[in-house]
Amino acid sequence: MAAVPNRGWCRWPTADRPRPGGKILEVSSTAENYDIVVIGGGPGGYAAALYGASAGLNIALVEKAKLGGTCLHVGCIPAKELLETASVVRHVAGAKEFGVDVGPPALDLTVTQARKQRIIDNLTKGLAGLLKGRKVTVYDGVGILRGDRQVNVSGGESGSVDLTADQVILAAGSVPRTLPGFDVDGRIVMSSDELLAIDQLPAKTVVIGGGAIGLEFASMLADLGSQVTVLEAADKILPGCDADVAKLIERAFKKRGITIRTGVAVSGHSPGGTGTTVSFGDGETLDTGVVVVSIGRRPFADLLDLSGTGVVVDERGFVIVDQFGLTAAPGVYAVGDITNTPQLAHIGFAEGMLAIKHLLGEEPLPIDYQTVPWCIYTHPEIAYAGHSEGSAREAGFDIVVSKHRFMGNGRAMIVGETDGMVKVVAERQPDGTGGRILGVHMVGPWVTEQLGQGYMAVNWEATVDEVAAFIQPHPTMSELFGESALALTGRSLHG
Repeated sequence: MAAVPNRGWCRWPTADRPRPGGKILEVSSTAENYDIVVIGGGPGGYAAALYGASAGLNIALVEKAKLGGTCLHVGCIPAKELLETASVVRHVAGAKEFGVDVGPPALDLTVTQARKQRIIDNLTKGLAGLLKGRKVTVYDGVGILRGDRQVNVSGGESGSVDLTADQVILAAGSVPRTLPGFDVDGRIVMSSDELLAIDQLPAKTVVIGGGAIGLEFASMLADLGSQVTVLEAADKILPGCDADVAKLIERAFKKRGITIRTGVAVSGHSPGGTGTTVSFGDGETLDTGVVVVSIGRRPFADLLDLSGTGVVVDERGFVIVDQFGLTAAPGVYAVGDITNTPQLAHIGFAEGMLAIKHLLGEEPLPIDYQTVPWCIYTHPEIAYAGHSEGSAREAGFDIVVSKHRFMGNGRAMIVGETDGMVKVVAERQPDGTGGRILGVHMVGPWVTEQLGQGYMAVNWEATVDEVAAFIQPHPTMSELFGESALALTGRSLHG
């Protein structure tokens, strides 16, 4: 590894000051000095630690629970494992169409949960191995920021430890938001944490919240066999998504028997027997076995004790940062869900790396949050980057739009998944054709794996002519993106 230059503020490892051995320390009443102390071991925190360590920095990582944070243990990974189980159930149920008669599928959620845990455990061990291999010292306990970049660790296996650092990165993550009148009990009322651990499928489920997480849960539960109703207080589901995308998902859910009610606020519930009765709207009620509260997540800065540190927090609890993640306190950064940026694991990764680059003086480009990739793992899947048709018009762009549906795609027909579309939003040129690509929106089979081309086109400000020149392999789902771009050049092939 090439030597990293000493930029004047960092205590670099030397022969007489080796880096610690990357293990959880079982110590008490001691002090340790580091170049960087990271508080929080989720995506933003461990990305910063790994990326910084690869640059030669001496780093400590403090985690009060398990390495990997929400994403690995009660978020992305377990949710997608259950969604994959739902996909298997759906495909087995439809196997007869392919000439494979296996009878109706029987679900054993205890086996599903065991498989989910094996995946989580393997990934957790892999992450611990990466941190150890890069000589990151991991402290088990609650990290509390003090003044002048001092961090106290307590309440865990590492005992009471005082850490000092030239830079501190806050990455405490988030927790599910709660709703008045719907106290989570883990039996009838659940947050995402409890739902992801169920071993019995409820016959009926009410999901409160029509955002990305709520609709993923609704899709998963419906495929597994629960009767699902989604209650959303806003006038439409999927805020931030293109209107055509939201409409297509609503139609697809309706065909699958999922009820979506928008413009209805819940007011409470009355438990009785093995379930409860949810009150919502203008005096309406609905009996259900389980209520899933999925109204977003709040920043988890509660234990950081930021008063007196110089770090500024807004009225919603988010740590205020500049474009590079730097807080109002000198030498203190914040990344991930604790800041008011998209609560996505890959955004946490990017912000963690951005903070390291900035504190190294490398003058990195800030993240353009308008163009980051979004993936929603409903059935059908959703993936998008850049402006929607609505937001592009609101921003003052004169635009042209191209839409192509999967029902005409050969690969989609082969796999039996033809519900969905690809939509490209581009600037209008004087001749009426498309110019720079502003947004790409996909709904359909495996689109979360197909967004790469669209995301790169948006971020590199590619034109439809440039994208249309790429040869798309056939037969593939990705052909639809190529067709949509080609149509905006003024000529088309299949569309």
